[in-house]
Amino acid sequence: MSENTDRYENAVARYFEAWNAGEPETLAKAVAAAWSVEGTYTDPLAAVTGHTEIAGLIAGAHAQFPGSVFRPLGTVDGHHDTARFSWELVNGADGSAPVAGFDVITLDTDGRIRSVLGFLDRVPTGATG
Repeated sequence: MSENTDRYENAVARYFEAWNAGEPETLAKAVAAAWSVEGTYTDPLAAVTGHTEIAGLIAGAHAQFPGSVFRPLGTVDGHHDTARFSWELVNGADGSAPVAGFDVITLDTDGRIRSVLGFLDRVPTGATG
C-alpha cells in the first residue's frame, strides 16, 4: 500500500508543479512530466487533450488569476490506478481562495496522468472562461 500511496502522492505533486509553473518553458516541461502524451483534462469549464492544450489551459488560469497558486487540501486518496484530492487556488495578494474543487486522476503504468476529471466546488462569478 505504501508504494501505491507514494505513486499517487508523486503524481499529484507533479500535477501541482505543472499548475504552478509560470514561464512557458517551465510549464511545458512540468506538463510533460505530469501527463502522458495523450493525457486529458476535463472539468465543467474545459476539455483538453495533450500537452499543448493542457499547458494552454494552465496558462489561461494564470492569466485569469495572476499571482495565485494552486495548493492541495487534505490528503491524496487512491486505489489501483486512480486517485482523488482536493485543492484551492489562493490569491497571493490577500490569501483568499476564490476557486476550490477536487480532482480524480487516472495514472498510466509510468505514474503519469492519463486523465483528470475535475469538479469545481467554488468558482467566482465571471470565471467561466
